[in-house]
Amino acid sequence: RHRCRHKPTRIYDNGQQPCLTTEYVEKYPKYSNISPPRSLKPKQEYQVHRGKMEGITTFKSDYLPYDIVKRPFRVQEEHKPKIGKIELGTTYQKDYNAHKIQPVTLVRPLERKHTTGRKLDTIPTYQDDYRLWEVQRRESSKVEHIYHPPTEKFGNSTTFQDDFVPRELNPRQSFKPPCVAKLSDVPFDSTTSHRTSYIAHQLEPKFVRSKEEYKPSNQPFEDLTTHRNDFKGLPGQLAKSCKPENAKVQSNAYFNGVTEFQDRFQPWLVSLPDVRKTKEYIPPPGNMDFNSTSRLDYVKHEISPAVPIRPVSNGRRTNAPFQGNTTTKEDFKAWGSCRQEITKKQQEIPKPTGKFYDLTTFKSHYIPHQIIPAQSFKPVHAIVPNSAPFQDETMYRTEYTPKKQETCPANYPSPLGYVYVNTDSHGHKFFRQLTPEFSESNSNPIPKEVAVLS
Repeated sequence: RHRCRHKPTRIYDNGQQPCLTTEYVEKYPKYSNISPPRSLKPKQEYQVHRGKMEGITTFKSDYLPYDIVKRPFRVQEEHKPKIGKIELGTTYQKDYNAHKIQPVTLVRPLERKHTTGRKLDTIPTYQDDYRLWEVQRRESSKVEHIYHPPTEKFGNSTTFQDDFVPRELNPRQSFKPPCVAKLSDVPFDSTTSHRTSYIAHQLEPKFVRSKEEYKPSNQPFEDLTTHRNDFKGLPGQLAKSCKPENAKVQSNAYFNGVTEFQDRFQPWLVSLPDVRKTKEYIPPPGNMDFNSTSRLDYVKHEISPAVPIRPVSNGRRTNAPFQGNTTTKEDFKAWGSCRQEITKKQQEIPKPTGKFYDLTTFKSHYIPHQIIPAQSFKPVHAIVPNSAPFQDETMYRTEYTPKKQETCPANYPSPLGYVYVNTDSHGHKFFRQLTPEFSESNSNPIPKEVAVLS
């Protein structure tokens, strides 16, 4: 009944044969030599096709090669320079006056060079370690294709021009009926199947059920319930409240108005912060020259406004009145129609006339009775103390017999009374019991093997 904590691995295999005695082997009956059924599953082997393969495909059979003629090469025209000189002068060169500009002084601080008197070795490690090898250049294996232009003239006719024969278009005759409303000369007949087939029948008088009169019972009402019958109240006192009284803490002493904050925190003399005076603005001496290089060097030119490139609209205006007639207004004219009246069924039951009496059966048959309040049989909430001792004996206490708890031998690393034999490949340890057991036929002790799972 012990569960093996080891996984089904063979880490404990020591070369011995495993124990094959199981409950299934002992109880399972053996039969004659019967071979297992053969599997009908086909073998996963590559089946070679022994027929001869034809190298003809649908593309080879359907495709017909055409003679491809290369397109003629178009000779580019030679560039012919224009005669004359180019004026390279611009308005900027004419209007701009060159000025002498001094170089801008650098605001960056001077660089402090930490140099030594030794000579600097400027040979890097790459130049020192790397050595040039004399490598010959490989010859190109590219085949040169020299272009030879065709001598024959290119024919402009295509397969579509050769095969297509122009024919005159014959438009099909339209069989669509004209969209014109057809009027009937026969007057409208308003007879329907409902009007012709409906037959009015006379209604039978409605069945009115006679009302039964209320008969009160002669026996008095029994209002005794199981709660009133079984419940018996016991006298007792109500529980007292443990809540403390809400008493106010008051004092008759006069409040002098002095607090701890007023006693400890005295006012300190605080000096005002120093205010920094702003310096008066002193204008620079002399007159200011508002002339700039743009004002002095700029020459004003008289430029005519740009002419719009938009074409002149050739709109024609006529004084003739607008003709608002269209094909829709002429073909679709409004017809004079009136709304059809609703065919209502005539009411067979006439509406009642006269005053409505709101007297119901409940008002007519109800008899008021005097209400008698029910008497309460709830007992008084009281607890009667009992001096008899409480019987706390149960069947479990009287019939329970304590038993000694035996420890399973599998919990010990080396169980008492057993000798270790071997360990199988699954990690099961086998022990041999030391106490001998005598059989009836022989007086020699027979050792008994017991397997303990660890």
